[in-house]
Amino acid sequence: QVQLVESGGGSVQTGGSLRLSCTVSGDTSKYHYLGWFRQAPGKEREGVVALFTVDGDPIYGDSVKGRFTLSRDKDKNMLYLQMNSLRPEDTAMYYCAADSRGTWYILNHEPLYYGQGTQVTVSS
Repeated sequence: QVQLVESGGGSVQTGGSLRLSCTVSGDTSKYHYLGWFRQAPGKEREGVVALFTVDGDPIYGDSVKGRFTLSRDKDKNMLYLQMNSLRPEDTAMYYCAADSRGTWYILNHEPLYYGQGTQVTVSS
């Protein structure tokens, strides 16, 4: 099993920035795919970014490309999402996710593991 705990959410104005953090623990040896997805009330889940940790570059959703950046601290088992130029449409609950099957499952499906989420609210 994998445990994921998100933090760093909050309220900002349009154009502001936030940095989300995710602590990854448990049996991570099999779960080489990490990332983030988000969900706003009344809307479908949207993949934000996913990464094959063994070898690969982050894959970003179209709506966040150029504004969000994924980074990782392997030694600390931490995953970060730097979010810049935030827009009201970025308002959502953000979830950190892990999977053993592929980036597609984090971006387009329900990942095997995800945390409780952290709320991001962007006001205009």
